[in-house]
Amino acid sequence: MIKVYASAQESALEGAVKAFEVLESRNGRGNDFLGWMDLPEHTPESVIAGCEEVVREWKEKGVEVVVVIGIGGSYLGAKCAIEALSHTFSADVEPHKMRVVFAGHNLSQEYHSELLDFISDKSIACVVISKSGTTTEPAVAFRIIKEHIENRYGKEEASERIVAVTDKARGALKTLSDGEGYKTFVIPDNVGGRFSVLTPVGLLPIALAGFDIRKMLKGAADMARQCAVKGAENPAILYVAARNELYNQGKKIEILVNYNPKLQYIGEWWKQLYGESEGKEGKGIFPASVNFTTDLHSMGQYIQDGERILFETVLSVANAARELKINNDPSDLDGLNFLAGSNMEHCNSMAELGTRLAHIDGGVPNLRIEMERIDEYNIGELFFFFEKACGVSAYMLGVNPFDQPGVEAYKKNMFALLDKPGYEEESKKIRERL
Repeated sequence: MIKVYASAQESALEGAVKAFEVLESRNGRGNDFLGWMDLPEHTPESVIAGCEEVVREWKEKGVEVVVVIGIGGSYLGAKCAIEALSHTFSADVEPHKMRVVFAGHNLSQEYHSELLDFISDKSIACVVISKSGTTTEPAVAFRIIKEHIENRYGKEEASERIVAVTDKARGALKTLSDGEGYKTFVIPDNVGGRFSVLTPVGLLPIALAGFDIRKMLKGAADMARQCAVKGAENPAILYVAARNELYNQGKKIEILVNYNPKLQYIGEWWKQLYGESEGKEGKGIFPASVNFTTDLHSMGQYIQDGERILFETVLSVANAARELKINNDPSDLDGLNFLAGSNMEHCNSMAELGTRLAHIDGGVPNLRIEMERIDEYNIGELFFFFEKACGVSAYMLGVNPFDQPGVEAYKKNMFALLDKPGYEEESKKIRERL
């Protein structure tokens, strides 16, 4: 169960409850993109079973590596779940496990060339994720990976090694999938990219990586019921009230802190979720993330003594999955025998508590979110908790949580500079500035 440790004034709680009511009424701005609210309890069995069937089919083919192509919400949710749930050194200690790697989330020539090096002697398959099929980064990557697969296996076999997650009826990728005979999964029309982790966008790659998506959906469903309560006992409302009260006090930056490197990409997913949902109309808390204790030796100084414009939300894990004792050393040259008999997680917990106290004393407010352990169920809980809180928080801020108009500015310039047909006038104007 997710627990939130925070405090907020009554006025902030009242504001969060009002925003919660807007979200629950489904009458707020962007209300045509609220399908994510129904996913935990109403994902069709056919979707879940379909994901599991792809896993079985590709295992039977001896697939060693699955290249998942996507960007933003079509990549980060799956990436953070897989990173959290996998053995840190999985490639070496679980060499026979089907491995999921990612492409199309950047335009780096080196990255994709090295990916081709990596897969050249392995049995591969591909999941391409895009509603339109024309988003530049994944579309470029898919051209390259599709060509590689067809050259190695032929078009007929390639059609069994490529799965598309796309729009149900339209778009370039849907047209291609129908023409080539790819198995397809639908991205619901009423679910935006950054809220799509509990659709096949996230569920299929997570299942292919060997994890139980049914447990993940169960965790999300239990959290949905917990977050349906109107009041401070709703963890989403409490979190929203506390962070927006701090925002109104001039704390413009929220740092999501973890003390377990498995959770690093949770921070990356969370940054997109909140940054794209709240950062508009000249408003919004800037989302950042750090990995402690590692980053205490790089960012710790600024957090402790820099400008007082930030607050921290600490993501804690109550129960570690493993135990590692610190033993006695007769020489005690490092002076650590006082820790003999303790486990490392005790040290980590005390580092967390000590850091929180130091930062609070230094004028950095701290909220804390505690998850029970790192597993499929709890990751599912965490996904829905942050999504629900995000919708409420954006409404409390007074913005549409579900659009992203600012993202189009860079695309327009990029297309103009690449001389894309239809952008001739923009190309002329931008080159005059150079």
